[in-house]
Amino acid sequence: MPELRPWRAARPHMVRIVNAVLPRLAGGAATARPRVARLVRAVKPQLTRIPGPGTARTWQFTAGAATAGLALAAGVVTAAGPWDADGQRTAERDRAAALERAGGADHGDDSGTASGVPRPARSAAPVLTGLGGTASVADTKDTKDTSDTTGAAGTGKPLADVLGPLLDAPALGGSHTAVVVDAATGKRLYGTGADKALTPASTTKIATAVAALSALGPDHRLTTRAVLEPGTKKLVLVGGGDPTLTARKNPDGWAGLHTLATDTAKALRARGVHEVTLSYDTSLYSGPDLHPIGVNDNLSRVSALMADEGRADATTSGPAPRVPDPAAGAARTFADLLGKAGIKTTAPGPGKATGRATALASVASPPLSALVERMLTESDNDIAEALARQTAVATGGRADFDGGARAIAAQLTKLGLPTAGSVFHDGSGLNRDDRLTANLLTALLAKAASPARPDLRPVLTGLPVAGFTGTLSDRYANGAAGVVRAKTGTLTGVNSLAGTVADRDGRLLAFAFLASDTTNAVEAQAALDATASALADCGC
Repeated sequence: MPELRPWRAARPHMVRIVNAVLPRLAGGAATARPRVARLVRAVKPQLTRIPGPGTARTWQFTAGAATAGLALAAGVVTAAGPWDADGQRTAERDRAAALERAGGADHGDDSGTASGVPRPARSAAPVLTGLGGTASVADTKDTKDTSDTTGAAGTGKPLADVLGPLLDAPALGGSHTAVVVDAATGKRLYGTGADKALTPASTTKIATAVAALSALGPDHRLTTRAVLEPGTKKLVLVGGGDPTLTARKNPDGWAGLHTLATDTAKALRARGVHEVTLSYDTSLYSGPDLHPIGVNDNLSRVSALMADEGRADATTSGPAPRVPDPAAGAARTFADLLGKAGIKTTAPGPGKATGRATALASVASPPLSALVERMLTESDNDIAEALARQTAVATGGRADFDGGARAIAAQLTKLGLPTAGSVFHDGSGLNRDDRLTANLLTALLAKAASPARPDLRPVLTGLPVAGFTGTLSDRYANGAAGVVRAKTGTLTGVNSLAGTVADRDGRLLAFAFLASDTTNAVEAQAALDATASALADCGC
């Protein structure tokens, strides 16, 4: 039957969703049963009024059955455990839809306790809006590591007894540190090696995000311009440091070279200009453009002008071969687009726009908040290095690797964060000489959760959702999927995880786990995931 085709097509995706949430719904089945029964009794009269096949059209029967089914499903979900109505950020919903995945909104486990009293929902909405009161940055004093005496749910064990054995797993290597804090109060609930600085890998991006947002503001945009030198036919494409500038015909909300070329050609024709000398300006950034790791599929040469992060293929995230000169590549694409719009150009070469140049057209990136979210969700190294340089530009520093690193450290110090022992060499965490402490990482997350700093909230909303988005999309299949949100970090011999989790009492916890000298990345990631899942199951 044609009307069944959409249901058949959706079946694999529904199976995945059911497999992900079934363990968490099972615990609430007994509690839900009376309410489900009441709902069935309420819905039954509606079902009996649906006409039989002799008098009803197929679509009427389908619509009626679907309505009743949705009502029943809503009742089951409501009874078994609350789900987010609006706790998932728009970017995640859009990405989940694009990937044909269910959104990471299920924060339920069981809906009650042994006494039948329902527990607070572990939901992203209360996490982000219910922090009111006395929020503060995590304790920055060099105090002796302590753990809260509250036990994990149902175990009666102190938090240290729950996390200690998990963190001592052989998979986490010979050196590891960990801190857990209450994000609302800043109280440290657990700590081991809190002030010991280890290689953080990509969890460095949390620091980069906080520094950039505090220096530039969440509404800041990166602009790429086309300018015409007065009295000449010299057209200059001026890079504004936007790594998300795209040459794809459909920019999908990002700044597009097609749009810039179309608008530039229109402005030139209005001036009677149909032929130009084209150059490109990358002077916003300075110093070496090649990261110390050398040529690597994880990062393009860092330039103030690039299209699609200098990728040599059609990918939009993850490792990919890169063009040798991203600025020249973007300029050549721009020249081709101008040619299609009726403007003849010379082969583009490097140059610099003067202060007298007339702006013809420009395109701007989405706000910095969106760039930060994309950087954290996808662990995007190109955006990270761009934001480090943008932070340097905003604070009057030199826009190179060293200048960006100094600017990040300076911003965090200005915010009163515990930077002792931390060392920055880049914004992405690809440099193995970077050093961060678990104390600093949790303080960064607590600062971003503070009601007094809504400008930093994208640091939390950009964190990948366990089992659903970004670098955590294929992890937590049997753990706290949808509950843990965390930034991953992976280098050879280094594994880290830092983020937030709502515990069984509905309290937002910030955590950071750093491990060095690991020998098996997959096993180390599983050990870190198990530790974060234990936090989700605790009543700390």
